[in-house]
Amino acid sequence: MIPVMRPWFGPEEQAAVGEVIASGWVAQGPRVAEFEREFAASVEASHGVAASSCTTALHLGLVLADVGPGDEVIVPSLSFIATANVVRYVGATPVFADIDPATGNLTAKTIDAARTPRTRAVIVVHQAGVPADIDDIRAVHNGLTLIEDAACAAGSRYRGRPVGAGSTVSAWSFHPRKLLTTGEGGMLTTDDPEWAARARRLREHGMSVSAAERHASGSTAPEEYTEVGFNYRMTDLQAAVGLVQLGRLPELIARRRALAARYQRLLAGVPGLTTVHDPAYGSSNYQSFWIALPADFPMNRNELLGFLAERGISARRGIMAAHLEPAYAGVPAAELPNTEWLTANSLILPLFHAMTEAEQDQVVEAVHAAAGI
Repeated sequence: MIPVMRPWFGPEEQAAVGEVIASGWVAQGPRVAEFEREFAASVEASHGVAASSCTTALHLGLVLADVGPGDEVIVPSLSFIATANVVRYVGATPVFADIDPATGNLTAKTIDAARTPRTRAVIVVHQAGVPADIDDIRAVHNGLTLIEDAACAAGSRYRGRPVGAGSTVSAWSFHPRKLLTTGEGGMLTTDDPEWAARARRLREHGMSVSAAERHASGSTAPEEYTEVGFNYRMTDLQAAVGLVQLGRLPELIARRRALAARYQRLLAGVPGLTTVHDPAYGSSNYQSFWIALPADFPMNRNELLGFLAERGISARRGIMAAHLEPAYAGVPAAELPNTEWLTANSLILPLFHAMTEAEQDQVVEAVHAAAGI
């Protein structure tokens, strides 16, 4: 079976984990601090705060922005459900906005259609690694806090800079479906030193001094807990893997972009088929390669998934729409025609670093066969 995604690991990751185990310090410690510095530098942010997941990083971002009960936060429905869930974690109300069907992202116009006097923030997702036009959104909605959900976007670029550069706060994922993985894990990046310092306290139960800092200093003074915090820490085991993965990222992106370009070329002959592509203002890391089927395609999306599986190809449904899930029945939403069309008619094809051209040809030939060409 050709997998939809396979992480790129080597002996370097094994060696890095072994060094951490040998050190005797496996919890949040020096490797996490190093990974925070290196990752923040890679996205041109002043501060990185490692977390247990992108979900927890997004939650911290909303807490830092003082979003709470009575507030509304605009989010895309076309996103993994965690994007909406974190709004509920702080007691606020998510309001779903539509997306641009070409990018899968919110736009200034779709945000405007969902904005109300209670809107306090927007979570802008760089969906599947395709950068959203954040400058255009800032220009129109500069009175709102913009939190960037960059879960899929490590290595993507926007107007010549890394996605996340200059953002108020961005949240990143290191899940195995992402290019850079630590197994599980996430990161919050920001240019605000006070927000970074508070996020570090909050992720460790609100401790005034982290366990690693207390150990390194030899201090016996007890820590204080100035506010209610969370257990959102990353381990040094994960960070050691992350540091190696970060070094692999440029090569990984180059390979994925080459494979994506080949997909786009080989699938161009399927009438009406839409493939994900770079927007005019940036470049994608192609965290996922999605296609959208035309109305006259001989099979619907689910039938095509089964057709591919019978031929040894693991594909996935396109990006979910949270407003169609039972957990979000009755949640406020603007009109969402693009979201509903894309989630119903799209699927994600296999794309990973070690994918061979023969494997890619097998995928393309199966799509051609399904299309009757």
